[in-house]
Amino acid sequence: MNTNDYSQWFRGSTPYISAHRGKTFVVFLGGDALAHTNVTNIVHDLALLHVLGVQLVLVHGGRPQLDEALPESKIHNHRRITEPHDMPKVTGVYGLLRSQIEGLFSTGLPNTPLHNVDISVVSGNFVTAKPLGVLDGIDHLLTGQLRSLDSPRIANLLSAHNLVLQSPLGFSNSGQAFNLASEELAADISIALQADKLIFFDEIEHLQNTQGQRESTVTPSTLEDYLGDLSQGSAQRFLAMARAVRAGVTKAHQISFATDGGLLQELFTAEGVGTQLVEEQRHPVRAATLTDVGDIVEIIRPLEESGALVRRSRDRLEQEIEHFLVAEVDGVVVGCCAVYPHDLQAELACVAVSDLYRRGNAGVAIGAKLLDAAQAKAAQLGAKTLFALTTQTKEWFIERGFADANVEDLPNTKQSLYNWQRGSKVLLKSLG
Repeated sequence: MNTNDYSQWFRGSTPYISAHRGKTFVVFLGGDALAHTNVTNIVHDLALLHVLGVQLVLVHGGRPQLDEALPESKIHNHRRITEPHDMPKVTGVYGLLRSQIEGLFSTGLPNTPLHNVDISVVSGNFVTAKPLGVLDGIDHLLTGQLRSLDSPRIANLLSAHNLVLQSPLGFSNSGQAFNLASEELAADISIALQADKLIFFDEIEHLQNTQGQRESTVTPSTLEDYLGDLSQGSAQRFLAMARAVRAGVTKAHQISFATDGGLLQELFTAEGVGTQLVEEQRHPVRAATLTDVGDIVEIIRPLEESGALVRRSRDRLEQEIEHFLVAEVDGVVVGCCAVYPHDLQAELACVAVSDLYRRGNAGVAIGAKLLDAAQAKAAQLGAKTLFALTTQTKEWFIERGFADANVEDLPNTKQSLYNWQRGSKVLLKSLG
């Protein structure tokens, strides 16, 4: 990466750094990830998130390590049936893995200005467990599931700048240890904490459509279309992510544990590298407020410089902010437009999407959402038609139901202000 590329990347990541600060992320690292050579880089990236103010709960697994330690143990529906005499080996394996993770975090961020930063990793008896019981006629013995989580204690530890590390173990009220399915535990913890993100590291890079192209975003209801092409382990992880999202976790991400820097690319770039799960999209467009003016300025500046938009001063934006709508992604303003009433007509103006999202399907989707919201607002204002003036994006409007019109079709107040030297195309759409 040359200096200019790095500068562009860092500038583009800045809104995400701000948006993620103070948020709670539950991260799952399976035993396969812990055995991979890239685990050191993953831990360093997690340490960087911690330094940037993200509150992290890390749940680890240990399936391949337990397979090696307990070659005779039985598996039912991807769950290990834990015999009582197996528990010493189970706790021993988890103890070694936990020590490995703690050791990796103790190195800080080598070869960076943060190499002397201390990262406090805290583990404890936060999970109260209960036996899974008899499923399909099979007693799962000391295989358990979450009964309750000491969420207040975890929240206090996170607020005190600790990183919480949880092994897939829980204890009953009588002190009996239970072996828990780590993927399910990570989802359960994210739900109990109402986490902002649940992040799973997996062997695959991302989901793919039938053309072999990456699916960057799916919803729980469409996930079923992809499960048949996944290994049982990957399918179980995606199902756990979907369950968490449906229970209120804002967003879940799947990232390859073999991709160096995958976590940072997924969280700090517009395009990401993995697959994210979100609940069926709520409308991401809202009325703008004065606090959005700075974001709007940054979004429209490149388009003003190219001549696609007429320049607007910050003072003018502040005066007209009641007419603006903004689109958000992950709490970051990524698009805007304005709707000005003119009796039975309304003007759609200043339609813009952030440079980070303008290319590709994400930009198209954001623009469509802004247009939908603008049409709804214009109708609420009593307008029967919506018009727009454009010099460079006529086709975008035509593709969305606008038709060519003349200056004479504009409201009288707008006709008198028309800039003949600029020569904008007039486009009109009925709201009937």
